Amino acid sequence: MTARALRIARSQPAFMASLLVLAAVVFMAIFGSWLAPHDPFAINPTSVNQGSSAQHWLGTDEFGRDLLSRLLIGIQPTMLVAIGATAIAGIFGSLLGIAGAYGRAWLSFLIMRSVDIMLSFPPILLALLAVGFWESGVLSLAVVIGVLYIPHFARVAHSATLQVTRQEFMEAERAMGASVGRVVFTAILPNILSPLVVQATLTVAAAILLESGLSFLGLGIVPPEPSWGQMIGTARGYLAQNPMYVIWPSLLLALTVLAINVVGDRLRDILDPRLREE
Repeated sequence: MTARALRIARSQPAFMASLLVLAAVVFMAIFGSWLAPHDPFAINPTSVNQGSSAQHWLGTDEFGRDLLSRLLIGIQPTMLVAIGATAIAGIFGSLLGIAGAYGRAWLSFLIMRSVDIMLSFPPILLALLAVGFWESGVLSLAVVIGVLYIPHFARVAHSATLQVTRQEFMEAERAMGASVGRVVFTAILPNILSPLVVQATLTVAAAILLESGLSFLGLGIVPPEPSWGQMIGTARGYLAQNPMYVIWPSLLLALTVLAINVVGDRLRDILDPRLREE
């Protein structure tokens, strides 16, 4: 990243604000259990659906559990699912995309047509179908969502690899008799990392939304373990008694996804090769 790219980042207040939001979210995901002022699983029948107070800053839920404490730990499973799914999709999708662009014609046809078929279905529909056969939990959700986003990485890696294979240094690698593994890991992969990094940020945001949607429908994180999407789904039935119950997790979820998307958009500009050349 050049000095010019760093100046661009500093001159973008929305980008810097988004970085601060993401830093806070990561901090919550790591240290939320220690920051929680109350036991997030402790039930108190005498303080059900209360508003903000000195004892419970953000109020309580339908079982009298402290909302702030549950919000602080509710991001942990969501982030684990999102990061795990992005890692799975990034590794396998990138390898498939490279194989489709650098491999034989029949292999390219098979991979990319399979990618096109998967991309024709909305991820939420495939996720609903898949989670019906799996036990709900962080690991199963990460695998399901990761598999669903493999085609997105494959498409990006395929397009970027096609551009790299037309470069002169690729002809030099072939002329020297370099092995396929050497070409892929020393010539192709380092030159397609920029679009893959951008795709990773967008996939994290999409995975957070998909996990939240599944938890909202009761097919994601299993209670009493909280997640923001699950809390939003539960809070629908208590809007009249405690409207802030649904507002807090919704606001945090929206801010997190928005921040990730803003960072992804700016990374696309910062990692643009034309900026690196200036």
